[in-house]
Amino acid sequence: MPVYESIKNADNRIKISEQNKDSVVFGWNEGIRMLARQCSGGAKNIALDGWYGVDFEKIAYALETELKAMGLEVRLLDALELYKTREEIAAYNAQYVTEDPGFGIVNAKGVIEDILEPESVAAMQGKLAHKSGQVTVIYGTGACIRELAPLIDVKCYVDNTHQKVQWDMWTGKLKSFGSAQATTDYDWKEYNYSDYYMLKRQKDFMYGAMDFYIENYFEDDLVVIPRAAYDEMMSTLVKYPIHEVKIFSPGPWGAYRFLDMDYGVENLANNAWNKIGGPELRILIDFGGERSISMPMLNAMQYGKELVGELIDKEYPGLFPLDIWLDDGYHKTPQSAERISMPMHIHPSSRYVEEHFNEPLGRYETYYIAEAYEGANTWMGFKDDADIEEWERKCEESQNIKPIGDWKDFIENWESREGDLYLIPPGTMHGHGGNQMVLEMDTNPSINGTEYSFFEYDFARPSWDDEAQSMTGKPLKMHLEHGFDMEKCRRASWVDEHLRATPSVVKWTKDYFIDRYKSLPEMPYHVERIHFEKRAEYSTEGKFMHMLTLTVGSRISVRSLGNPEYGADCDKFQTLVIPAAFGDYEIINEDGGRATVVIQRWKKG
Repeated sequence: MPVYESIKNADNRIKISEQNKDSVVFGWNEGIRMLARQCSGGAKNIALDGWYGVDFEKIAYALETELKAMGLEVRLLDALELYKTREEIAAYNAQYVTEDPGFGIVNAKGVIEDILEPESVAAMQGKLAHKSGQVTVIYGTGACIRELAPLIDVKCYVDNTHQKVQWDMWTGKLKSFGSAQATTDYDWKEYNYSDYYMLKRQKDFMYGAMDFYIENYFEDDLVVIPRAAYDEMMSTLVKYPIHEVKIFSPGPWGAYRFLDMDYGVENLANNAWNKIGGPELRILIDFGGERSISMPMLNAMQYGKELVGELIDKEYPGLFPLDIWLDDGYHKTPQSAERISMPMHIHPSSRYVEEHFNEPLGRYETYYIAEAYEGANTWMGFKDDADIEEWERKCEESQNIKPIGDWKDFIENWESREGDLYLIPPGTMHGHGGNQMVLEMDTNPSINGTEYSFFEYDFARPSWDDEAQSMTGKPLKMHLEHGFDMEKCRRASWVDEHLRATPSVVKWTKDYFIDRYKSLPEMPYHVERIHFEKRAEYSTEGKFMHMLTLTVGSRISVRSLGNPEYGADCDKFQTLVIPAAFGDYEIINEDGGRATVVIQRWKKG
């Protein structure tokens, strides 16, 4: 699935000390020289560890050239020497990839050391211990594992973002553990269910061990950040509302409202998925240096208590629990339901994902109708008289290849209006029906953001082929076994009574009012709105992370009442992540008129 990004209003402008700001070095040559200076005394070991997708060899060779120009002897050691064979690593990962065509099982405890040859690690220890008056550069993912770290004088971590790794997988360029060339037999589930977690545990170790954090987002550019500057940067970031870089993907139900929003996304032909808040996005940090730096949003989870709140940080360690999507549904001319609707699908419960995928949290979803056009509608629940066994039989027979001509006879359709909220607990058949802009608020089941939607029927339509720029791709694959397992057989009358939520005012002032939608006990978060013209106030109470999205209005600013320096602007259909520790804050309407923000927050704190 191709991914496009928008960096419009995505910078997080923070202030750090002048000393730490000035210590950061920008530029390829400048960064290499800075690293070389750390070895100026000679007889030192320097490690270049990091995430997938980094060209470690290029950095290491450049460092070797610089060190030799300084008159130093240099030895290069490739961390690839440490690994077992590709066949052995694939066999190790097989238990997490599983035979399930759509999903895997999370590697809950694995570390990179599990896929290394002990004899090779011991040999590398011997090489690093024997310095012989030269500088040794060990490079590659796993270059500074726990067994080698005591022998390393200068420890560097070179980071990468989720989207860049995705692109490498999409284009077949990704080099996985122990591979010098692109891994042609690599399964995306190897990354999502095993490799990611081994990479993360090594990264968590390096947070405490590293001397330098290195950004290498652009191929021929480096930003070298000393540890003290990095630590201040991250601890300061979670004092501010946080922007994330939005991502977009075209797809078979993709629509075109995004063309009116000036996102600056080139070559995006239609918009099916638009994620505006969540764990796998990247962030841009502008601390007053030469340019903003890119890093994964999940780096901020180093400060989980401050970001997501103490309760979530304790109950779901490492998990960023909330997701925000914007589901485009605008078309200039009327289109068929089979063109503009999402697949008919179901989400799993916490118990289901724990039992089947070793994930910590189910997917509990809501659709908030941010804009409603002519014919706005949502599919949700089975019709009261639908034969659900017949539906399942037809889905099995179809496999999304053969059309189900009477599919509308099974699924209830609801007319949507702006401000409607649909509660979608696990097991509820549903799908965005088009002709509306949906603010989709979910729980996030996975530390790395793995999607859990069980498709049952996608109208046997072709999917989007981004290379051909046309709807000529293969039909989407379904997840019938999981979907049928999770079906709660919720029918229209029950949906109407329990899942068509209405708001009640919980606070009213002359300047603004706050309303909260009715909920269900199993839904773990509240959906609230703040309506105002000039200014409003709210609070995280020091324990609730707020996912705040502007749905009415063009631009607002959010400022801490305790320290107005901590603030950020927010455009229409943009989400700000307001850290749990942020406390009392004000929202200012920068452009006049009526404004509404929608807030997703955890119920318990």
